[in-house]
Amino acid sequence: MQTPSPTGEARCVWPAGAELGEGALWSVREQALYFVDILGRALHRYAPAGERRDSWRFGEEISAIAEREHAPGLLVTLRRDFAFFDPADGRLQRLHRPEPDRDGNRFNDGKCDARGRFWAGTTDFACTEPTGGLYRFDPGGGCSRQLDGVLIANGPAWSPDQRTMYFNETGLGRTWAFDFDPERGTLGERRPWLQQGADDGAPDGMTTDREGRVWIARWGGACVSCHAPDGRELARIRVPASHVTSCAFGGPELRTLYVTSARTGLDAGRLAREPLAGALFAVETDATGLAAARFGG
Repeated sequence: MQTPSPTGEARCVWPAGAELGEGALWSVREQALYFVDILGRALHRYAPAGERRDSWRFGEEISAIAEREHAPGLLVTLRRDFAFFDPADGRLQRLHRPEPDRDGNRFNDGKCDARGRFWAGTTDFACTEPTGGLYRFDPGGGCSRQLDGVLIANGPAWSPDQRTMYFNETGLGRTWAFDFDPERGTLGERRPWLQQGADDGAPDGMTTDREGRVWIARWGGACVSCHAPDGRELARIRVPASHVTSCAFGGPELRTLYVTSARTGLDAGRLAREPLAGALFAVETDATGLAAARFGG
């Protein structure tokens, strides 16, 4: 498999100073990059044309987002709820709370599969206990727990044929691969796909490209790593921030890799050495991403 290459260095496009930047999502119809600051309780949108920056503030954590297919606005995960949010008018509609008995948990990362089902994972607030789960929220409103006992859920991402789902269990430093039924939206056999070393940084958010390569943001690793479908590392893109949290391909040709980062967990000395911690970065590549699937409801 061809080794991808950046065609430039990672550049800061928004020094957002996010406490916990996450959830990078490129909107093809808006030609803009959405991302969140979970701990800063904010949703951000960056439109490269005109360098426009918009933000929306929330009264609680917001962690993952997907565009809606048949209605304006977004499906989002808040601290504990799935909800619809329309940036145009600020309207918020709560939909479902899948963990009413887990007060110490919050939502973390999530994405839609190609059939418009939203997959979102949870973590305990302290990120120390395996109390997280992975949920499938269907366009009809049904919600089902697909995994349990997870130590910090991140991802997922799918192979181009939708037959494999990748999922990061950040607390274990591990990426899992699942056989995936795209018609039924069900998980099959789970297998360890990649185990990060202690010095590699923990696997956080991720995305895939048209060649089936997997791109993983590395918390504490100051990079995004790119892997072949067999897990073999092909390349690393360095980022001037230690805590790299998520990535998504965007731009008119889906060849710009957008990367979020975080300030949380860095002491004053580290922050002084990393003035761009919490920024949104972009790097041009010779890879082509996959358009983000939209929620079917």
